Amino acid sequence: MIHARTTLRLQADAAGEAQAARILREGGLVAFPTETVYGLGADATNPRAVAGIYEAKGRPRFNPLIAHVASLEQARREGTFSPLAEKLAQKFWPGPLTLVVPLAETASVCDLARAGLPSIGLRMPAANIARDLIAAAGRPIAAPSANRSGHVSPATADHVLADLEDRIDAVLDGGACAVGVESTIVALLDDTPRLLRPGGVAREDIEVFLGMGLAGAEPGDSQPLAPGLLASHYAPGASVRLNARELEPGETGLDFAGQFAGAFDLSPSGDLEEAAANLFSALRTLDASGAMRIAVAPIPNQGLGEAINDRLARAAAPRP
Repeated sequence: MIHARTTLRLQADAAGEAQAARILREGGLVAFPTETVYGLGADATNPRAVAGIYEAKGRPRFNPLIAHVASLEQARREGTFSPLAEKLAQKFWPGPLTLVVPLAETASVCDLARAGLPSIGLRMPAANIARDLIAAAGRPIAAPSANRSGHVSPATADHVLADLEDRIDAVLDGGACAVGVESTIVALLDDTPRLLRPGGVAREDIEVFLGMGLAGAEPGDSQPLAPGLLASHYAPGASVRLNARELEPGETGLDFAGQFAGAFDLSPSGDLEEAAANLFSALRTLDASGAMRIAVAPIPNQGLGEAINDRLARAAAPRP
């Protein structure tokens, strides 16, 4: 049962960040902006605080949380970094890349946040406000997207409040998120780097940097190694039909590059970065309009298009 709370809307200034950090240290829940989406933060070392995330979101217990850190030094205390993991962190951090690595002996992130796994997902966000908040809190911050589990991820403070008002303690309002889709997740648990989730760093950029391809997740593992890997995820209330060439009766269109007439267009110019930034806001807007079925135009499966298509495929999956 959710206990009602008064959700504060804090400004992204020194006073707001200090108050948000204090709430986190005291075991509260604070939504805050990263460059990807708003995260629902709790002290990752505090099992009761982490349980509050699961409760507020209605999130399955077996889906682990990403621990957000303010520095590479802090990350090394939580996870064991191979030379390959170190190389990726040096190149893409701070930024929208999560690295899943073996748990370090010095780790402080609690078992509940890791869903009992001997590995940990770590990210250093690029948004200054996020890193400042984590540093002020003085501990890793567990932070999945600040929405009800399975709902569309939030790109603004208003999106957070639409899902979580009276369920969390505060939201730190830093405006709209720039990237608009979650972080890319790469597992580095053996000699083979594996792409677990496409996201804000394109697969091609990582592969070019490493000089090698990324494998996929290993089949047959019933417990996700990282967030966002359930088949039905990021789901609006409306049903979703993908790769639509035209609208059928009763459908509302979600367009890309002007393929539909009169539909909401993620990017009229065909810019995948613009489309990614608009994706979750567009799904929420269409949901709020009362749309019963959303038809999505084809989107190129390259660069950030892979992340967009991944989110849309989960939105379209059969609901549990």
